[in-house]
Amino acid sequence: MNILYEEEGTFKVGAILADNDTSLQVEAPHGKRSKVKASAVLLRFREPAAPVFMQQAQHIAEEADADFLWEASGSDEFSFTELAGEYFGREPQPTEAAGILMRLHASPMHFYKKGRGRYKPAPAEALQAALASVERKRQQALQQAACVEQLSAFSLPESFRPRLNALLYRPDRNTLEFKALEQACQATGLSAPKLLERCGAFASAHDYHFNAFLFEHFPAGSGFGEFGPLAEPEALPESEATAFSIDDSSTTEIDDAFSVTPLRNGNWRVGIHIAAPALGIVPGSPLDAIALDRLSTVYMPGGKITMLPEPAIRQFTLREGSICPALSMYLEVDSGDYSVLSAENRVERVHIAANLRHDALEQVFTEDSIGRGDASYPYRGELGVLWRLADRMEAARGKQDPNRLPQVDYSFRVEGDRVAIVPRVRGNPVDKVVSELMIHVNAQWAQLLSTQRYAAIYRSQNNGKVRMSTVPGRHQGLGVEQYTWASSPLRRYVDLVNQRQLIALVRGEPAPYQPGDEALFAAMRDFELAHEAYGNFQRSMERYWTLRYLVQEGIGETTACVVKENIVRLDGLPLTTRVPSLPELPVGTAVAVEVSQIDLLELAFDCQFRCRIEDPGRLPSRV
Repeated sequence: MNILYEEEGTFKVGAILADNDTSLQVEAPHGKRSKVKASAVLLRFREPAAPVFMQQAQHIAEEADADFLWEASGSDEFSFTELAGEYFGREPQPTEAAGILMRLHASPMHFYKKGRGRYKPAPAEALQAALASVERKRQQALQQAACVEQLSAFSLPESFRPRLNALLYRPDRNTLEFKALEQACQATGLSAPKLLERCGAFASAHDYHFNAFLFEHFPAGSGFGEFGPLAEPEALPESEATAFSIDDSSTTEIDDAFSVTPLRNGNWRVGIHIAAPALGIVPGSPLDAIALDRLSTVYMPGGKITMLPEPAIRQFTLREGSICPALSMYLEVDSGDYSVLSAENRVERVHIAANLRHDALEQVFTEDSIGRGDASYPYRGELGVLWRLADRMEAARGKQDPNRLPQVDYSFRVEGDRVAIVPRVRGNPVDKVVSELMIHVNAQWAQLLSTQRYAAIYRSQNNGKVRMSTVPGRHQGLGVEQYTWASSPLRRYVDLVNQRQLIALVRGEPAPYQPGDEALFAAMRDFELAHEAYGNFQRSMERYWTLRYLVQEGIGETTACVVKENIVRLDGLPLTTRVPSLPELPVGTAVAVEVSQIDLLELAFDCQFRCRIEDPGRLPSRV
């Protein structure tokens, strides 16, 4: 005697060796013996033999139509033998009953299993929904296959276009498009960005990186929505000083300017004038909400995303030929040793006579020209005073080191798809004047806010770690007892917040933000996150344009300097990289390296050691 039984959802057959009422000893066709519970047995039969039985039953199951069986099954629960009798119109043979059982078991949309060998027809509505789902999945599978075929031929399917950013930067693994892209990547051996680039999904590697940043931080786009009319600052006294600014040629958000006026006692009155958007951007206003959402201007080579819309910038920037609202600090400076004798703060309007630009001024305002005293350039006398004052301020901070090696910064000038990278020596007279006066005004305003107990956001540095806090602390790197950011209110929201507090303090008015104000903590916390993200983006785009420069100039071999271990810095470029093939060499050693395999999507390249340069004065030219 043979049996058909169910084990773990699978139908099996075997010959009975022993029948113990509640269980049976069974031998499978391949010889394996096992114990089967009597309750698991569905059929007992003598013929045909087990292997033939399963073949015949499977054949019957394949011929049986599930839709017909469902229509013939009525609506009540039934056993498979009952339905087999209805189907064949007679007592079914064991193979016939088994075939119907297999068809029922293989049709879960049509029949719900209610027990061993027992089923119930699915309701008509449920069956139709299940069949529609199956058809939908079939169509999706066909569509997915078509997408894979198109992608593998480097053609972008139309259905991908509205989902490109999500596919590139935050893919949903459950979507048809992601699954097709994943399959096509496996077929082509390319990463998703590289495959989509081959398909023309984005115009350039630059767009890939830029759009990734927008997707993460500006999901609604970098444009400005409605913000209503700008508030006009109230009438302000006009300063007698005439000021000038010093900025990069691309700067439109001109936050700071300077004035130098001789006093009757022979001293100088130096004015540090900071644009005052806090006079027109009211906390909680639509324009304030925009600034709070962005928190800072985003910088990148060849462009920027401003914190404030252009009309607001135009109203408050210290533009040449304008009389602008400003928060000013006036210093009386000793004309002999250039020490600061006194300071006064005013909220006023200042005449901005000129916007000087770095690229032009740095060519003529140099330590050499200052030493000669015969050079001719705009505001030569005033700049000389500011230079000597800045020198005194640097010394007072304990940061003047005659043995300090000059550090180099780099300016990127992007026109279309071409880039020029221009080295700039950090600490040149232009840099020194601007940076020292900004450090001074921010440190002094931090002290003022602290001593007058006006809430503010401070910056401190301890053991190399910079942090922001509502409690003042020493800034070791700058050498000042307390420090805040308040000199760039057109570009940083923290500065705008602090300027509101300062203006209220100078005027003797209640502070907009009180100690413990949640708005102050939220602005500080959100600004830190945004500042880090924006800085990372700027650095990544500088790396992109530096690699683009290597490609543009066809540089395959260049010189470099060992920074540490196997890390070098390429000469004349803001680019450091690890060189696995670099032998152990002292820091500062000049070497020649080979540059290859530049990947503008991954922002990566290969760098191999070529040789040590014994005479740094005879460096090989780039090839």
